[in-house]
Amino acid sequence: MTATGSTGLLNTLRQRLASLLSELAKFGVVGAMAFVIDFSLFNVMLHLTDKPLTSKVVSTVTAAAFAFFLNRYWSFKDREKTGVRRESGLFILFNVIGLLIALGCLGLSHYVLGFESKIADNIAANGFGLVLGTTFRFYSYHRWVWAATDDEPAPVTAS
Repeated sequence: MTATGSTGLLNTLRQRLASLLSELAKFGVVGAMAFVIDFSLFNVMLHLTDKPLTSKVVSTVTAAAFAFFLNRYWSFKDREKTGVRRESGLFILFNVIGLLIALGCLGLSHYVLGFESKIADNIAANGFGLVLGTTFRFYSYHRWVWAATDDEPAPVTAS
C-alpha cells in the first residue's frame, strides 16, 4: 500500500470515528433527557399503582416517543431520511425489543428473585435494563433506522 493510500485510509477512518462519536454524544444527550422522563414517570406510576410492569411500559413508551423526534431531527440528522413511516416502524420495533430487555430484567428481579422494593425495581429496570436496552437501541438506530448518507465514506475493504 502506498503512503498516499495509507493517508486516505487514515482520513476515512478518522472521519468515520468522528461521525460515530458525534452521533453517540447526541444520542447520549437525548437518552439522558428520555431517561429523566422514563425514570420520573415510572416512579410516579409506582406510587399510584402496584403494577411495576405496567408502569414501565407507560414510562418507556412516553420517553421513546420523545426520543424518536430528537433522534430523527438531531442525533441522526445528517443521515439520509427514508420516510417517517419506515423509520418510525423500525424505531418502534427496536424500542419494543429494548423494552422487553428492560422488562426481562425487571421481571426477573421482581418476580423470580423476589426483590420487590421500589429501589430493587429501579435498579433492575433503570440500571441493568436501561444499559442493555440502550446499547441495543443505539446499534439498531445507527445500523438500520437511519441509513448512512450518500456522502459518507464507503466501507473500507481489504484488497
